[in-house]
Amino acid sequence: MPRVSNARIARETGLHLDTVRRWRNQCARAGLPGLKDRERSGRPTSFTPLQATEVKTLACRLPAETEVPILRWSCPELAR
Repeated sequence: MPRVSNARIARETGLHLDTVRRWRNQCARAGLPGLKDRERSGRPTSFTPLQATEVKTLACRLPAETEVPILRWSCPELAR
């Protein structure tokens, strides 16, 4: 199997070259488990997984299906 360059992968996927390089290095060091998301620093999540799912479910529906007289959702409307 021919080796594909990082530059080619970046070009074909639209990813930044540094991202491709980092992911390939992680995979080479730890195999596929090395590609799992790592814990991130920063503010803890504000919503439970259930709340996030409920908002995403609502956002994927047309407002008219919920009898809201608008064409598309805005953040304040989703929050209400």
